[in-house]
Amino acid sequence: MRKIPIDCPCCEAKLKVSKLVCDVCETEVVGKFSLPLLMQLSPEEQEFVLNFLRYSGSLKEMANQMGKSYPTVRNILDDLIYKLKLLANEDDHM
Repeated sequence: MRKIPIDCPCCEAKLKVSKLVCDVCETEVVGKFSLPLLMQLSPEEQEFVLNFLRYSGSLKEMANQMGKSYPTVRNILDDLIYKLKLLANEDDHM
């Protein structure tokens, strides 16, 4: 399945959604919308979040499944939390 691009392929600026379409009645909503925070993460970061939910937030279980140490997985989570805070602040200032 193709992923929605989040960065411009030319200048690498963040992309925005400009049109939403209903497949049933073909209603279109046009404007300038920010992508949801989770969609602004890389595919790997999104997968980490999904696994975090799958394993009920158990970093120990995630570490076992990923073949990484608990501190490594904890650091990945901390980095992701930091990134989400930065992204949320960017959205607040737009």
